[in-house]
Amino acid sequence: MVSGAAQRYAEALFDLALEEGALERVEADFKTLSALSASSSDFRAFLASPVYGADEKARAVAAIAAKAGVSDLVRKFIGVVAANRRLFALEGIIVAFTRRLADHRGEVSAEAVSAAPLNDEQTKRLRGEIERVVGKAVNLSVKVDKDLLGGMIVKVGSKMIDSSLKTKLNRLKSVMKEA
Repeated sequence: MVSGAAQRYAEALFDLALEEGALERVEADFKTLSALSASSSDFRAFLASPVYGADEKARAVAAIAAKAGVSDLVRKFIGVVAANRRLFALEGIIVAFTRRLADHRGEVSAEAVSAAPLNDEQTKRLRGEIERVVGKAVNLSVKVDKDLLGGMIVKVGSKMIDSSLKTKLNRLKSVMKEA
C-alpha cells in the first residue's frame, strides 16, 4: 500500500514530468533506482535508518543516482524528498508514479510471479490473456519465486489469482488438519 505522502510526491513529479515532456525518462530512471533497491538490502536499510541524517542520505543517494545516469529532474526530486526527510517513502513514490503513468497511458499494471522463469512466448501469451480479460493494454512485470514450487500468482490491480502449487498444498494441509 502506498502512503498518502508518497502519492502526493508521485503526483507532483508526474505533473512536472508531463509538463517537461520527460515521462519516459523519469520512468526509466525509476526502473534503474528500483533495480538498485531490489538488488541491495543494505541500500533499503540505509534509506529507512534513523541513524543517518537527511543530509547524509541526500548526498549518498545523489551520488548513487548520478553514477547510475539518472536525469537531473529525478536527482533534484530525490533531493527535495531527502530534504523533507521522506526518503523512506521512495519505493512507494516509485510505485505510485508508475501506477499514475500507466493510468495516463490507459494501461493496467499487472504482476506475474511464477515458480520458474517464463520464456518470451509464455510472457506474450500471458500478457495477451490478461489484456483480453481486462480490455486494456497491460504493463506486465514478471518475477520468479522458487518457493511457489509450481504454478503462478497473477495480480492485476487489487485482484489476485493464485494458482501456485504452494497455496494448493497449504489448502490441502489445512483441510486435512480439520478432518
